[in-house]
Amino acid sequence: MSGEEAEVGGAGRVDRADQAVPRWDRGALEVRGLGKRFGERRVLDRVSFEVGAGEIVALVGPSGSGKSTLLSLLTGALQPDDGEILFGGSPVPARGRPFSYMPQRDVLLPWRRIVDNAGIGLEVAGAPRREARERVAGLLGAFGLAGTERLYPRQLSGGMRQRVSFLRAVVQDRPVLLLDEPFGALDAITRDELQRWLLEIWQANGWSILFITHDIREAVRLADRVLVLPSAAGPLAGEVGVDRRIPRIDGFVTDPRVPPLEERVRELLAAA
Repeated sequence: MSGEEAEVGGAGRVDRADQAVPRWDRGALEVRGLGKRFGERRVLDRVSFEVGAGEIVALVGPSGSGKSTLLSLLTGALQPDDGEILFGGSPVPARGRPFSYMPQRDVLLPWRRIVDNAGIGLEVAGAPRREARERVAGLLGAFGLAGTERLYPRQLSGGMRQRVSFLRAVVQDRPVLLLDEPFGALDAITRDELQRWLLEIWQANGWSILFITHDIREAVRLADRVLVLPSAAGPLAGEVGVDRRIPRIDGFVTDPRVPPLEERVRELLAAA
């Protein structure tokens, strides 16, 4: 492997040299007055928030409150009717946005081996397949996927496929990760395992993460702040800050500071 390919640093840290895909400085994601309509139906209205560098923010809300629509606006799959999206103080470009997106289900291509599934985002961005494979191969160990590069998705468990999906987002080296219910389709044991794993790899790398979840406990466990969308289109119904001194990996469930935070999120959801 050449000196320009991806490598895995200590403690799961992801180190990269110069790459063919665009790079961005770390900065704050800002959403200002975002609105979206589908015909006569307004799904989002006057939604504003920030995600700081290295911060994890959870977005919760009733079904139909526009959570997935919001992520689609951020990725550029949809265009807003109102408001703006900024990164580092500047409007995000129409192409080459500083966001990587991980959908709820892994949506891996069954005819592609794991190394090629994880590298497909790089190929779409213009990297040759050989380079994409090399960069993915250098990260498999940090993602608990060593030895899977020549396997097909059907040969992996649901939890392992979610790791591949997460690697596919991370290897693009964009400063903000957008996760749409990343663990919602998993059983409780696997979900707990991957929550722990996500916290550990985030602590080593310090990405900015905005994620959607229907699980209040998951939101409080993973996030620095929990944002609540209302059921009817309008500004955020509220925000709950989570003390980072609360243990997230071990001791979270028994910490007495957790239930009041979960209850506050429930109250905001009920009011929304």
